[in-house]
Amino acid sequence: MESFVERFGLWSADQRKQAQEVIERLKSGEVDVVRFAWPDQHGMLRGKTLVAHAAQDALLEGVNLTSTLLAKDTSHRTVFPVFSAGGGFDNAGMQGGADFKIVPDPGTFRVLPWSPRTGWVLCDAFTTDGKPCLFGTRQILQRAVGELDVMGLEFVAGLEVEFHVFKLDDPSLRLEHAGQPGEPPRVSLLTQGHQYLTELRYDRVEPLMDLLRSHLIALGLPLLSLEIEFGPSQFELVFGPTAGLVPADTMVLLRSAIKQICQRHGYHATFMCRPRIPNVMSSGWHLHQSLRSKPDGRNAFVPQDDATALSPLGMHYLAGLKAHARGAAPLASPTINGYRRYRPFSLAPDRAIWARDNRGAMLRVLGGAGQNATRIENRVGEPTANPYLYLASQIFSGLDGMRRQLDPGPSADAPYETPADQLPLSLGDALAALRADTVLAEQLGTRFVEYYCHIKEAEIARFNLEVSEWEHREYFDMF
Repeated sequence: MESFVERFGLWSADQRKQAQEVIERLKSGEVDVVRFAWPDQHGMLRGKTLVAHAAQDALLEGVNLTSTLLAKDTSHRTVFPVFSAGGGFDNAGMQGGADFKIVPDPGTFRVLPWSPRTGWVLCDAFTTDGKPCLFGTRQILQRAVGELDVMGLEFVAGLEVEFHVFKLDDPSLRLEHAGQPGEPPRVSLLTQGHQYLTELRYDRVEPLMDLLRSHLIALGLPLLSLEIEFGPSQFELVFGPTAGLVPADTMVLLRSAIKQICQRHGYHATFMCRPRIPNVMSSGWHLHQSLRSKPDGRNAFVPQDDATALSPLGMHYLAGLKAHARGAAPLASPTINGYRRYRPFSLAPDRAIWARDNRGAMLRVLGGAGQNATRIENRVGEPTANPYLYLASQIFSGLDGMRRQLDPGPSADAPYETPADQLPLSLGDALAALRADTVLAEQLGTRFVEYYCHIKEAEIARFNLEVSEWEHREYFDMF
C-alpha cells in the first residue's frame, strides 16, 4: 500500500534518497527518539516526538496534528471559531479541530547535540488530501524561491541576529504564576552592557559563548562570529550566506536551539525585541541578501563599475524592497513590542530609504565592482520574525521591482532627514499597510494575508484590554 508521501508525490528524487538514509540511521540505533518539528504561523517550532521505530513509518506517512494549532496567537489562544462551519478558515476540512499532516523534509534531519540520542527533522504542513496547507509559511517561501528558480536565480542570505541572555533566577513556576501567558521568569544580568565589542565583556561570558558555539557548530549551522552587543546582557551572532530555504531553516533552528541550550544551563535567552529591563537596547535581525545566477554561480548584484551601487538587476530588486517596505513591515516586525525599536538616530530605520554603507538607512548596500560579497542589508527586522514570511516578503518585493524595472532613487546620505515614506509606527498601522499592498497580498495569497492579520489583530485587541503601568502612574493620583 502506498504511503502518504508516495500517494501524493510530495518528495523529489533527492528527498526519497535522503529519507532512505535517515531510515538506515534509525535502524542502526543511533537515536532513541525523533522530534518532528513544524514551524507554525509565528515561526515557532511545534510538533511531536516519536520513538525511533515509529519515526521510520512517520517519515513516509507524516504526523497528524490538530488544526487548532493554526488558529493560535502568541499567547497560544485559539482566535478562530474552530467549531463553526469551515472552522473559521473557510475550509470544511479544518472545522472541529480536524487533523492536518506534517511531512518531514528528510534533508533537514540531524541529531541534537544538547539532547542525547535525539533526532530532529523539519516538516511541512499538508491537508489530509495531500494539498499544501494554505497557511504553511515554509511553503510560501518555497513558492517565492521557485519563482526565482524559473528565472535562473537563487536567493542567498546571511543572518545577523541580536538577542539577550540572562541568568535565570526564578522560572516563575509556582501555582499562582500559571496563566495564558504565564508570569515571565525573573532574571538578572550577565553583563552591565554599554561596552560594545570589548574583550573584557566577552571574556566574562566566555563559558556561555563557548557553550553556544560548540552546539551550533555541531548542528552544522554556518556560524561566523559571536559578539558582545551594546545593551545589558545583549549578544549578536553572525551566520554566513546560504541559499534558498536554508537561511530560514537556520533561523528557526538556531532560535529554538539557543533557548533550549540556555534553559538547560541556568540561563534565560530571549529574542524579544525590547525587554522591559533598565537601560535596555532593542534587538534587531539584519538580513543580508543577494541573488546568484544558477548557471554560473555569479553574484547577480555585482555592478560593472563604481558608477552604481549595484548591477541594474540589483538596483531594480533594491527598488522593490523600498517600494514594498511598508507592506512588508508586519512580516519583518510581527509583534507589538517590535515597533518600539524604530526610533530616529538609534541605528534602527524609521523610513523607507537606501544608502551606501550607512547604518541609519533601512536598506544598506555593501560591496561594489569586483566584490563577490556585494549585497543588500535590510535592517528593518526584529529577531522574533517568522523567517519564512520575512524572506518571502523580500523575494516577492524584489521580484516586483525587477519585473517593473523600478528605480530606487539616489542614495540617502542623511537617512534620518531624507524625505521618504515613513515606516509604520505600530503593528496595527503595519497590518493596514500589508492589506493595502496588492502585490504582496496577491503573492502571499489574499486568504493567507487575511488569516495572518486576523491573528495579529487578536493580539492587539488583548493588548488594548490591559491597563499599562504608564496609564496607572499617569492618571491614578492626578485625577
